[in-house]
Amino acid sequence: MVLRREPTARQMRLGTELRRLREAAGLTAREAAALLGAGRVQMSHIESGLTGVSEQRLRRLASHYACMDHEFIDALVSMATDRTRGWWEEYRGLLPTSFLDLSELNHYASFRRDVAILYVPGLLQTEEYARAVFSSRVPELTDEELELRVRHRMKGQEITVPYELVIHEAALRIRVSNRTASRAQLAKLLSLSEMENITVRVIPFDLDDFARAASTMTYVGGSVSKLDTVVRDVPQGSAFIDSEAQLSAFRTRFRKVEEVSLDRERSRDFIHRLTKEL
Repeated sequence: MVLRREPTARQMRLGTELRRLREAAGLTAREAAALLGAGRVQMSHIESGLTGVSEQRLRRLASHYACMDHEFIDALVSMATDRTRGWWEEYRGLLPTSFLDLSELNHYASFRRDVAILYVPGLLQTEEYARAVFSSRVPELTDEELELRVRHRMKGQEITVPYELVIHEAALRIRVSNRTASRAQLAKLLSLSEMENITVRVIPFDLDDFARAASTMTYVGGSVSKLDTVVRDVPQGSAFIDSEAQLSAFRTRFRKVEEVSLDRERSRDFIHRLTKEL
């Protein structure tokens, strides 16, 4: 079987979950491979996302691993057998892989939660705001690279699942471009916040005892909770976090940040006042 040159984050996640099931069963890769009549190298390729696995083999492995979580196994089967070629694939080879992986993650999301401290999340940015953010990159992007990033960001902004944003006043006030662009960005936030599936909540500057400025995160729900993912920005792009202990910690962090934010209506009033100030 031909190996994938560059497995997607979703393909690697499937392999990671199969490895976790094997380790929980106390089996080595060689022992698991023998149960399938395969070699250790082939098992290694499956668990690293370099090659796929059929539904039949996946269910056989789950049985050997004594995994009784049928909903979880069904979700893994869906990951293994899905052949969707998303709109983001047209950017493969043109943009860093992290851009495509995040688009794929959003496509399969059951919900999304963001905490933003300094920037409006890309999912809600206006074109001018996005262009200003990408223009500030060091080293500087070429005109072609800049336009590719902006076009990709604008194309991936459809929000069809429940979405919750907790955003700090700093992100609302920082002018990444100019006053006109900032006003347009706030207007877009207000418009989107009227959608039934989108909730925007604000953390004002005058809040006492707010020591969670490092809580910026994107939390994306999977088809089952075990397949949730947290995305954090790193110098090389985006880091995907999926261990249950860390997911639990980030769920708690989101709740704590949400608890101190203004409610939905007060947040809308707050953003409206900021718009009038510009």
